[in-house]
Amino acid sequence: MKNVLVAMSGGVDSCATAIIMKNNGYNCLGVTMKLHSDRVDASCVSQRDISDAQNACDILKIPHRVVDFSKDFDKYVISSFISAYENGATPNPCIECNFHLKFDKLCEYAKEIGYDYIATGHYAITEYSEKYGRIVLKKAKDLSKDQSYVLYRLSKEKVAMSIFPLGEVISKTHTRQIVMDNGISLAEKKDSQDICFVPDGNYAEFIENYTKKSYPVGDFVTKDGKFLGKHKGIIRYTIGQRKGLGLALPHSMYVIEKRLDTNEVVIGESEDLFSSELWANNVNLIAIDEITKPIRVKAKIRYKQEEKDAYATMENGLLHIVFDEPQRAICKGQSVVIYDDDIVIGGGVII
Repeated sequence: MKNVLVAMSGGVDSCATAIIMKNNGYNCLGVTMKLHSDRVDASCVSQRDISDAQNACDILKIPHRVVDFSKDFDKYVISSFISAYENGATPNPCIECNFHLKFDKLCEYAKEIGYDYIATGHYAITEYSEKYGRIVLKKAKDLSKDQSYVLYRLSKEKVAMSIFPLGEVISKTHTRQIVMDNGISLAEKKDSQDICFVPDGNYAEFIENYTKKSYPVGDFVTKDGKFLGKHKGIIRYTIGQRKGLGLALPHSMYVIEKRLDTNEVVIGESEDLFSSELWANNVNLIAIDEITKPIRVKAKIRYKQEEKDAYATMENGLLHIVFDEPQRAICKGQSVVIYDDDIVIGGGVII
């Protein structure tokens, strides 16, 4: 019997994962990560979530442990989140959390205690591909829940070690039914929303409270330098933003650029947001080892967006994507993920 460490967040998805893995004959250990320190009022994994995970494991008759990764969460997720905003980017902290904690620290822990695999409640699939001659990461069958985008930074080794049973589930309704059928009261528990350590969605206020810093006001300007008004700190704005600018404008206008050197936020027209290409660093490839010539791909520049036709090349360690059609609001700090049909080739962080 193979040993599997099941990441238990206390939610419906991880509970269903544990049920499926146990029913498939694995020797399961439920592990809940304590992620936030006393500095953060977060919903990442609350005491209630830990209790819910423990109760689910008790019902399923599998052991449960709590591991404290709060220092790593502060270092790798929150600190990089703040640094990105301070440097004019708009980050995706869920990708960093998956990379550094769920599929780095947790995989290390699994190996230390003699467990062969790690299973999580992500909606994705890992399976052997004849085309690529290796285990690859694929989209979930329920495309409305697919989370392959936020898993693109997994190394080939981590992909081979990971099991995502919910990737085969046809809907979230089915997932909830699995939990309900096993007598666990979590079936109606709501899904977590937004960024777990910023539950109210006010990123700027979180950053100011966490860093104990205030970010200086500056100028809103047009592309040609015309002064439009004062902004409330550059961390409060993101590319493509239209609402909440506090400006009296003749028509709808958008944030098109952030100039850190002059502390200016540039306002422009909708058409100013479109671009046909991007560059990305921190590149990770899963299905292939390298890109030596232009390849035809589908590319996705944010989580809730359809991927678009493009060519991908590598130059000096950077991923270069050229789209067939211009894309709106390509945002520094977000990730671009490239696909071959439903297989994740890899991706990188947009610069």
